[in-house]
Amino acid sequence: MEKYYHPIKFVEERCQGRMKCMRVCPTQAIRVKHGKAKLIEELCVDCGECMNVCPSGAIVPLTDPFARSMDFKHKVALPSPVLFSQFRPEVDPRKVVVALKRIGFDYVCDVSRACQEVTIALEEFLSTYRGRLPLISSFCPTVVRLIQVKYPDLTELVVPIDVPREIAARDFKQELCEKLGVDTQEIGVIYITTCPAKIVSIKQPAEKEKSWIDGAISLVDIFAPLFSAVSGVKDEDVTEEDVGGFTFDAGWSMLGEMTRLLGSERSIAVSGMSDVTKVLDDIESSKLRDIDFVELSSCLGGCIGGSLVVENMYVARNSLLKLLKRFRGSTSVNRDEVLDRYKKGYYFLERKLAPRPLRPLDHDVAKAIEKKKQKDAIYNSLPKIDCGCCGAPTCLSFAEDIVRGQASLDDCIYVGGVKRG
Repeated sequence: MEKYYHPIKFVEERCQGRMKCMRVCPTQAIRVKHGKAKLIEELCVDCGECMNVCPSGAIVPLTDPFARSMDFKHKVALPSPVLFSQFRPEVDPRKVVVALKRIGFDYVCDVSRACQEVTIALEEFLSTYRGRLPLISSFCPTVVRLIQVKYPDLTELVVPIDVPREIAARDFKQELCEKLGVDTQEIGVIYITTCPAKIVSIKQPAEKEKSWIDGAISLVDIFAPLFSAVSGVKDEDVTEEDVGGFTFDAGWSMLGEMTRLLGSERSIAVSGMSDVTKVLDDIESSKLRDIDFVELSSCLGGCIGGSLVVENMYVARNSLLKLLKRFRGSTSVNRDEVLDRYKKGYYFLERKLAPRPLRPLDHDVAKAIEKKKQKDAIYNSLPKIDCGCCGAPTCLSFAEDIVRGQASLDDCIYVGGVKRG
């Protein structure tokens, strides 16, 4: 079984076994045994829901320390557009760019252009596609991994277009290599991320051999020194030398921006794990017959609702809308050039998305069939109320744990414990 990287850590000494993480996990990847939460790695899709609800702070993100970005000769910050929404809307995004350079980065990579380019590429793909519908956005890595784990039959519907942050990092690295005459290994592109899943897409991408991004820093971790630096940036400090070529756009950071830019009337935008799961259930059941494209985000409201942000989601959205009024239209791309690159395959993922292999009940087919029968028999003996007192999220998952030898029927208070006695 492949070893999976996860950007969260369960701190056992902090865990109080209160089961909130287990109940909220969309793929049933958490068990609570002997009063401590445990992760089933191959089921985890890195949504961060467990981290959001843990009352004791026992689940923490694992991001690169800021000092990690200083290991490169040429240091490049690649901020999510959400970063600019964490400041008051009066703060010019270009001041944030200057501040990023003051805290140690040599360059700041603008993702706005890549968002527009990828939108054009996505439009072209949708206009020529003639297969099964609806297609599903590939922008949110949690959604991609959720499909791989829970909806393997839908992997073929995830659009094979790469995400803007990867396109922006690749373009910037190649341009900088040519400009400076250096090797790509001397350039470190560090993404300022709003959620744990983006870290996984960098450390262990599902759609390519290696990410063009070299590391990820949590927006929460970098915000304090950056805020201090922004406070010291004056209007006259914003020079063409420091911010030349930088443009601001919200990109796809808010729910619905992708479908708005596409302009399709047969598209919907959905956020939040519970609603995303409902939509995927409907797609699997062939209920969305009048929809061609679905924009899905695991974080409520889009990336502005990520678990690694500092500002209230609704305040951040308001700030982004105000910034858009001031700066929308400042980014422009040549459509013909984008289409030419599209035809050459520049925007496509390197490899086809595949379902994630999960643990079989047994590697021997005959034994696996027998264990499946045992699982069904055990499940039928359980109360089917999914109380979670056994340490598993549902009676069905508990039955499977028993068959795998990871739980005992005595763990059920209704069959093996208090109620039976």
